Amino acid sequence: MPEAAGANQARLVVVEDDDSIRDLLGAGLRFAGYAVHTAANGSAGLQLIAEAAPDLVILDVNLPDVDGFEVCRRLRAAGDDVPVIFLTARRQTDDLRSGFEGGGDDYVTKPFSLDELTFRIEAVLRRAGSRGGRPASTRLTCGHVVLDEATHRAWSDGEEVALTPTEFRLLHYLLVNGERVLTRAQILDHVWSYDFEGDWQIIETYVSSLRKKLEAGTLPRIVHTVRGIGYSARRPAAS
Repeated sequence: MPEAAGANQARLVVVEDDDSIRDLLGAGLRFAGYAVHTAANGSAGLQLIAEAAPDLVILDVNLPDVDGFEVCRRLRAAGDDVPVIFLTARRQTDDLRSGFEGGGDDYVTKPFSLDELTFRIEAVLRRAGSRGGRPASTRLTCGHVVLDEATHRAWSDGEEVALTPTEFRLLHYLLVNGERVLTRAQILDHVWSYDFEGDWQIIETYVSSLRKKLEAGTLPRIVHTVRGIGYSARRPAAS
């Protein structure tokens, strides 16, 4: 079963048989603020789409069992109008026409950049919202903590919290990867920079600062330390 997504995140399903591309898309799109679930073939993708009820599907065309065009046709035949973006190495007009006739909303040709795909996702979600679908939100939630990507604001238990730019980036990275354990190396790469030459213990300093701002008083812990590995943002257990 797919993991629960934050109520304010747009949910994406990525169906891609290439392990490296699937992992790259999963990590990159989570960092961009989406709740992402992945499948490695068309049959698994159809089942996952039914379970996850995503806001958008990213669908590789050349899947090993049921190709992407057929997956889309089956979705439409079942009455599912979830927006679909095809990933394809095909550039022939007839192939692309087949995809759109089957119910696709957009396509991106390989090789592609993550930025290009993100722009296409945003555009398709906006169009879907204008047609009466659920618009994508810019807010991430984890327990009593809320972060708004568009305004760079954050709240803890309903009270706005003043974060530095680095604290905001750190919290954002933890929330978009909610429940996942992030290593110190991953955090340094994404929050600071790939050429950062300082001590990784700087992460501890910023985590401590975040905790003081987000977990004051009797509020439950959101940012957890995983000894010997790194950190994770986790929803508090229901009382």
